[in-house]
Amino acid sequence: MRSDNHVLIVEDEEKIAQILVDFFALEGFDSHVLHSGEGVIDEVKKRPPTAVILDRMLPGVDGLTLCKQIRQFSQVPILMLTARVDEIDRLIGLEAGADDYVCKPFSAREVVARIQTILRRTARAPDTEEYTNVLVFKHIELDIAKFRCSCNGSPVELTPVEFRLLKTIMTNPGVVYSREQLMASGYQDGRVVSNRTIDSHMKNLRHKLTADHLECPIQAVYGVGYKIV
Repeated sequence: MRSDNHVLIVEDEEKIAQILVDFFALEGFDSHVLHSGEGVIDEVKKRPPTAVILDRMLPGVDGLTLCKQIRQFSQVPILMLTARVDEIDRLIGLEAGADDYVCKPFSAREVVARIQTILRRTARAPDTEEYTNVLVFKHIELDIAKFRCSCNGSPVELTPVEFRLLKTIMTNPGVVYSREQLMASGYQDGRVVSNRTIDSHMKNLRHKLTADHLECPIQAVYGVGYKIV
């Protein structure tokens, strides 16, 4: 069972970790800190946290690897920290399954605020119709209530953003959604991301939803956006 208001902070710089612990405490969160990548997966499974703050560069196991491993069994919100500011680096983090990304040096207050935003978004109760709905298109099945996706009968692990993007285009097959529309549905906290971020997510989806000799039905519409046909 997940511990409410419990944040797992994985950060090898002790001063940064302690600052985050102090700021989360001010907002009513208790925190557990690990200073290396070793033991993170066991900790998440043993005491599922409300959210994970994950440094990208860690001794033992790096943050990207940990993020991918966590996504194999959990959809816990993950915010990644990095000293690198290149957009491509941020995209790699999102592709690995992170919900958000903050570059060092950062404001601890901003980190807390971003986690709270993600938690508010994920805590929203879905509509009754939406909650019980299962979307099916060709060889793809999306169970909204259970947050499950299958491709030709085999389970497919999607990040929360990928799941929302796929749900959007599967709701209205044939309709072309602009990158701006997909941005709004994928990032419901109003965050602004670049077109390249959406393209990166859709590229991942197309790769994951290609089964055997069945091509992914997601198509790019040049200069406009994406549709599923």
